[in-house]
Amino acid sequence: MELTASQQTVHNPGMPYKSELPENFTLPVRPLRDAGELMFEIGLWLSGLDSFLSNWDRISRDTHQTTEPAEDWTKEFRLTHSALLICSNLNYQLRMSLTGKDDKRVEMLDAISVEDCDEFVLVLRDIITLNSSLKKADSIKFDAWKSWNALLIEKLRTSATVQKFVEYSNRDGLGYLPTHLEQLLKGKRLPFSDQADLHDVLSRFAIIMQSLSVVGRMLRNDEPLKPTVLIFAKVYERSQGLISFIDNRLTRFKDEGAELFASLDSASYTASLELKKVYQQELTGLVGIRPAPSIHAKVETAYSLLNDSFEQILAGFARMIEPGIVVTELFPSVQLKLEQSLSLRSHLWKVLQAVKTAEQNPDKRLIDDLKKKLTSFLDEPIRFLFFKDRETLERFSEEIVATNDNKDLVPILHRFGAYLETLFSLVNMRTVLSPHPFTEPIN
Repeated sequence: MELTASQQTVHNPGMPYKSELPENFTLPVRPLRDAGELMFEIGLWLSGLDSFLSNWDRISRDTHQTTEPAEDWTKEFRLTHSALLICSNLNYQLRMSLTGKDDKRVEMLDAISVEDCDEFVLVLRDIITLNSSLKKADSIKFDAWKSWNALLIEKLRTSATVQKFVEYSNRDGLGYLPTHLEQLLKGKRLPFSDQADLHDVLSRFAIIMQSLSVVGRMLRNDEPLKPTVLIFAKVYERSQGLISFIDNRLTRFKDEGAELFASLDSASYTASLELKKVYQQELTGLVGIRPAPSIHAKVETAYSLLNDSFEQILAGFARMIEPGIVVTELFPSVQLKLEQSLSLRSHLWKVLQAVKTAEQNPDKRLIDDLKKKLTSFLDEPIRFLFFKDRETLERFSEEIVATNDNKDLVPILHRFGAYLETLFSLVNMRTVLSPHPFTEPIN
């Protein structure tokens, strides 16, 4: 057999190099990001790193397993290294933004200056260098992780520049609220005491939502997702602080029949419930997971559960100020989620009914109808499922298409039907579908 290889052009350093690009070619310039946005993100990653280091056993390890001193902690070292590199990249972008001539960026100079960015580079250089050396070890034991943990916390908390970033990310969050809700709050339609309570609660919720938006962007851009553990660690800390704040306020409430009392009580209960789902199920042991699809599935589900439920909580507060307002007026993206969820639920129901019918009578006509519905479902509606559910549904579909013997097909259809019933129930429980209960279509 004759083997052929494609000829590749190799540049000889001893020969003059002639570029094939036109003489007037210039690399595209990436637009500068908003300075305030970058300051918030740097502060978020730094405070998230502190939260993770202070509570490393909350998400890092499976809470059902005991920590053994002999275990390898290399993954935690790599995670802190990734976070520090992210901060370094954001700091570079911030410095570029601050040196621009745009008036909007000049206004931010009172928060973080170019000199602060340069000082931050020195802080990062030392700890990144040390972190890089430590993570090269074949195995890192708990005592090394504990020492590095304490050292890094001290470095972060004693750096004046780091604290500037952290303080900026903790500023009044009302500016992160949806414009409509912010305007409602400023309309002074409530008693002064109620408005003050709402100011504090909504400001905290807005900062949490802004933190989650960073995770959402990373999901959309298909960025490495394991570092989001740090953001989730900070979101957990802020959420728990918010729940404690609300609960303390409720104990001092004079009128338990007031609308604000009911709204605060509902917000506290809903937030507590979603935190348990996310942090005791989806994110447990995330640092130890290696396959990228598994990480993506967990992060996507955790983000969606928290973001969707918090949007509904904010909509509840908005309805207290202006009855009749709908969540889509505050969060336009919810309308798209609703349309996608309605379409997904409808298609799932059709496939489920086709599976049940084919299981009862697996003749060629009904099997062909099922395969047609599956093909249609895999073309679009499957994209509206969480990532973790797509693989299972695709695997069942492949099995059904590849199986020709009815004796083998019926057990597959039975398992697939049971799976679809569970999946349909989970989709129907989506927060965005709560105002739209499912009614079985009439044939």
